[in-house]
Amino acid sequence: TKCESGCVCADGLYENLDGRCVPAEECPCEYGGLAYGRGEQIQTECEICTCMKGKWKCVQKTRCSSTCNLYGEGHITTFDGQRFVFDGNCEYILAMDGCSVNRPISSFKIVTENVICGKSGVTCSRSISIYLGNLTIILRDETFAISGENPGVQYKVKKNALHLMFDIIIPGKYNMTLIWNKHMNFFIKISRETQETICGLCGNYNGNMKDDFETRSKYVASNELEFVNSWKENPLCGDVYFVVDPCSKNPYRKAWAEKTCSIINSPVFSACHNKVNRMPYYEACVRDSCGCDIGGDCRCMCDAIAVYATACLEKGICIDWRTPEFCREF
Repeated sequence: TKCESGCVCADGLYENLDGRCVPAEECPCEYGGLAYGRGEQIQTECEICTCMKGKWKCVQKTRCSSTCNLYGEGHITTFDGQRFVFDGNCEYILAMDGCSVNRPISSFKIVTENVICGKSGVTCSRSISIYLGNLTIILRDETFAISGENPGVQYKVKKNALHLMFDIIIPGKYNMTLIWNKHMNFFIKISRETQETICGLCGNYNGNMKDDFETRSKYVASNELEFVNSWKENPLCGDVYFVVDPCSKNPYRKAWAEKTCSIINSPVFSACHNKVNRMPYYEACVRDSCGCDIGGDCRCMCDAIAVYATACLEKGICIDWRTPEFCREF
């Protein structure tokens, strides 16, 4: 509607992020605040996206995997994305197959054991048992032990400063990657080649979040506690009837928890804010930081922040958030 002084690109050329005029073929693509050149790729769990003429062209992967997260004092995100919190001093089945009435033969079962970790009575996931037929892997006390054998299962163990990782292949059925931070966080990433049903606290992995609270008796529970109680490994354990709010039990810790967890909402993670909803992770961080009141409170807080950083990484956003003064690598 009016003239403005300045520079424009010639017909057929477009300004790139460096201020240069380039043809459409050389236009970059943007993702998470970063620029990607022509032909560069990013990958998500289900897609491979290639930058072409300034736009992402995405192709579905033939194998699509999904991840279940167990972290902190009983926070779970199921394979289909349902979130809930539970407290319970018992062993619970996280995931297993062979859930169908017609084929009740299980090729794997993953069990978590919770122990009390604070004066307020909250629990922390401390021990993970992985059963693969006659092969058993136990994760406990920052290390692991393997017993038995199963020639029908292939596995590799990898370590780094923060994690133990297990790549497990059950031929013709599942490719699994299990990641444990040697403390409270555990991730189960599954790619399956079978229509076999999966069940447990990680949900039924059918793409529908609404029916994830399916109990062992094959009906959808009305609330998460009824659902959680149905997946006790030992039926003699007591049922969970309520979820403790650690910040109500320890109100003196709430201000510290909110302040330290605010890094999730800060510019440090800004590149990820529009890719992964930060509020559930911030709320989980505050909750866990209030609850760990017997020591190791900073570890609880750092673990909770690390879960958000991992979710960002799965979207292709790598955040360098640890410093020597803040959540250095333990």
